[in-house]
Amino acid sequence: MSQSIVAKRYAQALFELANQQGKLAEVGADLNELAKVTQESPEFLAVLAAPKISVDKKKEMVQSLFANAEPVLLNTLQILVDKKRINEIAAITSAFKDLAADAQGSANAVVSSTRALTADEVANISKAFAQLVGKQTLTITNEVNPSLLGGIRVQIGNHIYDSTVISKLARLENELIG
Repeated sequence: MSQSIVAKRYAQALFELANQQGKLAEVGADLNELAKVTQESPEFLAVLAAPKISVDKKKEMVQSLFANAEPVLLNTLQILVDKKRINEIAAITSAFKDLAADAQGSANAVVSSTRALTADEVANISKAFAQLVGKQTLTITNEVNPSLLGGIRVQIGNHIYDSTVISKLARLENELIG
């Protein structure tokens, strides 16, 4: 998923502040909750982006809705409302997760396969591919895609390792046809 430069900058600033305060896990958990809210209720972001509602009213809404959130995250949300960048929250959450995982020697990976992977298969894939990208562990999300015909496709950040039958057939077709 492509992220905007702005989202990466906000995520970096939030990460550094949370890290300084020793609140990485708490801010990460709060961000996950915020991401769920925005995904399940797109109206929430629409209200915060509405030009007819004053910035002060939007900030009051954010303050009341996220009163239990970490102050550093609440301040970031207030700034996003001020700068009219609240629509970047999903990209900021994703970038923050990547930064937190990287700091812990981990990385997020998406593994596409024709069927759901077992726990042993996930563990073996995590171990093998973590070494390839210089990480200690991988947090794997399994996506089932029957159109792959067989094999797996692993995406870790910008790196893609594709050993699916469909990609092998496509390469063979290119070699034969030219």
